[in-house]
Amino acid sequence: MGNHFELSVVAENEAWANEVIDTGVEEIRRIEKLLTTYNEDSETSLINANAGLEPVTVSTETFNLIERSIRISQITQGAFDITYGALDKRLWNFDTSIKQLPDKTTARQMVRLINYRNIILDKEKTTVLLKEKGMRIGFGGIGKGYAAERAKSIMKNMAADGGVVNASGDLTTWGYQPDGKPWTIGIVDPNAAGHIFSYLNVTGMALATSGNYEKYVIIDGKRYSHTIDPRTGLPATGIKSVTIICPNAEIADAMATPVMIMGIRPGLDMINQLKDIEAILVDDDDNIYTSDKIRS
Repeated sequence: MGNHFELSVVAENEAWANEVIDTGVEEIRRIEKLLTTYNEDSETSLINANAGLEPVTVSTETFNLIERSIRISQITQGAFDITYGALDKRLWNFDTSIKQLPDKTTARQMVRLINYRNIILDKEKTTVLLKEKGMRIGFGGIGKGYAAERAKSIMKNMAADGGVVNASGDLTTWGYQPDGKPWTIGIVDPNAAGHIFSYLNVTGMALATSGNYEKYVIIDGKRYSHTIDPRTGLPATGIKSVTIICPNAEIADAMATPVMIMGIRPGLDMINQLKDIEAILVDDDDNIYTSDKIRS
């Protein structure tokens, strides 16, 4: 999935623990085959290939994930949008050297196909149609969280009492450490990759972080994140990192990026209206903001 996964379980028998972990890994691989855009036969690729042409029948699993993604798009007012796959690489390619920002008009023209409202779902037939030719969906903003949550569920069902699934820094936990204590999760310092600036003791919770400290460009002395606002085509600015804490890794993964795009006040206002979800934000001036329940 383009991400590094680490799976850990608490068990008295090492051979059995490895069997549980292997099952979790197989589940992640299964989901990758379902959602990848690097295989022409995946359901995602078939949906994209038929954009503007005809509906594609998909599994209930993929259909439901798309349905949940649209719901998150609605909640975030389009700051999260799985049709971001239509974004033209000529606009932003962070694997090459970018010397200047595109003008706002060009950026808007190049994101015209990004619109979750143009995903047409038929629940009865479990079909998906992308309304416009050239539209593309991708699960980069929610897929690894979904895979982590599924692997956790599979391993819990095998009676693993506790464990952690780490999907490139997005974590989901259950149970307790061998000493009976909750899991200690570190939040990365956005100014020093690999360093931790805060810790949380959690169980049965997930955590995801989105930041501008790993992939970015500097233009005229200002850092621009690889996180692109799908509504404007321009990079999100003002926030160095967003950490989301909630019971579900899929939701944590999906909500981290849109909060970064929305900004401090709108992002926190949204989080404070949602149940069982909290956030820690660090702005460009290293000020730390938290949602209401963390603060209390």
